[in-house]
Amino acid sequence: MPRLFLIRHGRSTWNAAGRIQGCADPPLDEVGREQARHLAARLRGDPPAILYTSSLQRAQETAEIIGQALDVPVAPDERLKEYDVGNLTGLTWEQVMVQYPDVAQRWAEDPENLVLPGGEGNVQFRTRVVAAFDEVLSRHADGAVGVVAHGGSLGAYLNHLIGLTGRFSPFRFANGSLSIVEVNPVRPRIVLLNDTCHLGGEI
Repeated sequence: MPRLFLIRHGRSTWNAAGRIQGCADPPLDEVGREQARHLAARLRGDPPAILYTSSLQRAQETAEIIGQALDVPVAPDERLKEYDVGNLTGLTWEQVMVQYPDVAQRWAEDPENLVLPGGEGNVQFRTRVVAAFDEVLSRHADGAVGVVAHGGSLGAYLNHLIGLTGRFSPFRFANGSLSIVEVNPVRPRIVLLNDTCHLGGEI
């Protein structure tokens, strides 16, 4: 049975600034790089055979830091990128409330039916993310495999895995967090969710 190590990238410069990222490509900041190093130390006793990663640099750099420390290969995949938030890219939430008050209101009151101006469609997003994970699992019938991605793409896959049809995921993933899923096609198990104990209290 394959085990997926689901890793959210370390903190980026836009995470630190409170900016909405989507498919924008800001780098990790130094805190994010330190989070990746702590993740590598956490996984040293049970490393994945390979790390698949979003091609966005905040995820790819996280994967490369871990891969180099554990001597495991890193394979980028465009399909693992974050949801494209369109016109909201780069804005803070305060700016969204000023520039797109109708979007902010709908986000709070009816997120399932929210259409982001210029954004990626939910079906398109979920389809590409699930296709990437399905391909990963088709290559690895057993053992541990890592996927370094984003809160949106990890949440979309977990929604799919356990049969949640909604656009928004109830799962949250902190920067540098580790989640573990055993992918039994009959009864998948979420063994660990959004664990950050390896980061300590300071990161």
